[in-house]
Parts: sequence; structure tokens; C-alpha cells
Amino acid sequence: MAHINLNVDKQNDSAVIVGGSLSGLMTAIALSAQGIHVRVLEKSKEGERSGATLKVDGYSMGQYKLEEKLKRLTSGGKSDVQLWSSIESRLRENAHNDPNIQLHYNTRVISVDQNEESAWAETIDGHLFRASILIGADGHRSLVRKKVAPDHPDAEFAGYVVWMASILESELPSNLVFPRGEQVKIFNDENGFLFGSVIDIENEPSRIGCTWYDNTQTELLYRLGAVIGKFVHHSIQGTDIPEKDIQILGDQAKTHWPEPWRTATLHAIYSGEFIGVPIKEYVPIKLTHGRLALVGDAAHVPSPITTSGFNDSLIDAVVLGECLPEGLQASKAILGLKKYESLRLKKMQDMVESGRLFSKNFGKY
Repeated sequence: MAHINLNVDKQNDSAVIVGGSLSGLMTAIALSAQGIHVRVLEKSKEGERSGATLKVDGYSMGQYKLEEKLKRLTSGGKSDVQLWSSIESRLRENAHNDPNIQLHYNTRVISVDQNEESAWAETIDGHLFRASILIGADGHRSLVRKKVAPDHPDAEFAGYVVWMASILESELPSNLVFPRGEQVKIFNDENGFLFGSVIDIENEPSRIGCTWYDNTQTELLYRLGAVIGKFVHHSIQGTDIPEKDIQILGDQAKTHWPEPWRTATLHAIYSGEFIGVPIKEYVPIKLTHGRLALVGDAAHVPSPITTSGFNDSLIDAVVLGECLPEGLQASKAILGLKKYESLRLKKMQDMVESGRLFSKNFGKY
């Protein structure tokens, strides 16, 4: 295969980010704020990916200006439940309008490497994107992590699935009354629990969020190939679940959840408009290797019960940017990445470990 070099104009002051989801976009914005030229490589089509809801911590300690900027972009600086798609759209628009950032969609990276002068990513069509540093923001099955931590490359299945849905309130019966003024309602049952939320975002129709932690469907996950051995391979779309299993989920929802959340959950189940995410966990042992570094789910994969994944990914981006205030020339790149690791590694380890006790008690294999 012939390689085509795509060097950023100022290679000594540039970064390549593998992964253009939330973590990758936030990292690009943070690095750009330090005058670094960034190319983001994302395998999906632009705007194609979606998600349910995220708990966003809008409170800022005021330690970093970058933190305030990113929290304004993601939630208007407010602690709130936000649609994944709304956050991604705002970050992507900001990145598109930033002259230091280039977004490359439909760009699948097949390998990464480095030498003393630079790091690079090779794409499936033979292009080489070369820069001073390369950041892995490529999720829980990170390719970059295999280079950074080859002895500890994989996140492991935690023994349960989270079913997630975001339903337009207008699609539900008009006699249902959902409580406003409370961010999240929690309902417990011996086989799991449900988080219910009302998502009111300015200039967008109201949605009802349902997040169901379920430890009764491990066999289904293995049967559909979502989990193989100890490792999670993919999520499950509601439309891919066999009818007999849909009926089982519906019967459980009828039994376990109170109104109005029962009707919302059943609407999602029977319409297929939901996703099942097998939960995995990854405690990092290192974050950097030479000119390579990890952020977001490539760096740490906590149980969602911690509600820390997205918020810590934002802090990853902020701290990485703050560790590179003078650009990437000469030895500054590697020294900056080492400083990032020294500031974030222990905090990431503690954050993931905080959710592992829950998983050990709740998960079923």
C-alpha cells in the first residue's frame, strides 16, 4: 500500500487526535486554545453517532479558564442532564469554526506509531497523519491504548447492561405528568434500578430520559455477541433484540417501574428506540508513552454509576491543554505529556475504583 504523508503545516506545533467523539472534540478545543494545530480523525460519518443522556457537572473550580470554556459549551455552565447529541453538536460546531482545528470524518485509523521526532496515524486508505504528538480519544476499545499500555490494553465486562432511551414527551400519552424541578428520579428493585429524568433544553422539544441498570440479561449479551469472554465488543440497538427478549424486558418494566416512567420505558422498548450498553471498566496503569497520550474512555472506563465518565473526560482535556502552554517544540511535547500523566493518573485510578465495588456486588457473569 502506498503511503501518502499528510503533515500538518507546522509539524513541531501540531497534534493528531484519534477519535472525534465528545472527548476528542473537547481535547481538540483545549489544545487549540494553546495555539496548537489539531487534526481530528473520526471513523464515523459526521453527525452519525448518537447517545442518550449525560449528567453534566457545570460547576467550575475556577482553576482553569479552559474548564470554564468547555463547561459553557457542553451545558451552558449549569449542572444538568443533557442530550449526548446536543453536546456533540455544540462541540463540533465550535471545532468547525476554529481555524486551528481540522475535522476528518469517515477516516478509519488502523495503526499508530512514533519515533524521536514525531508521531503518526495510518488510515485504512494509506494516508499518514503526522504531528508532534498523538492523542488517543478512541474509546473503550482504544487502538492507541494498545501502544501506550500493551500489557494492559482492554477494558473488561462488569457483569450488567444499561438500557438507555430518550423519548420525545410529545410521543407519550398527554395525561402523563412527569415531575419537573428535580433533575433525576431513582427507583430501586432487586434486579436493578431506573434513573428517570426530564430533559428540558432551550429551543428543543422536551424529552424523557430513562436509564435502566439491569443485571438479568447477561445471557442475552453473550448470545448476541455483544460480550465475548471477558470483553465487550459492541452495544445493542433495540431493533436488533429478538421479539421474545423484548417481551421479557417489557414484562419486567411493567412489574418493576412506577408510572409515569413505566409507560415511557415501555414506549422505548416496544418501539425499539433504545440502546443497550454492556458495562465495562478499565483502571489505567499509564497514560503516556513518548509522544502518545490517552484521554477519555481510552484512558479510563468507569462504571456509569460514578456519573464521572464524561466530566472526567472534560478534565482530561483541560489538564492536557494546561500542560502544554508553550506549544510542542523541542522537548516541550514529551515533558508536557509526562506532566499530564503525573496530574491525572492517580485521580483516574481512584475514580474507576470507586465504581468497581458496586460492579462486584451487582454484576452477574
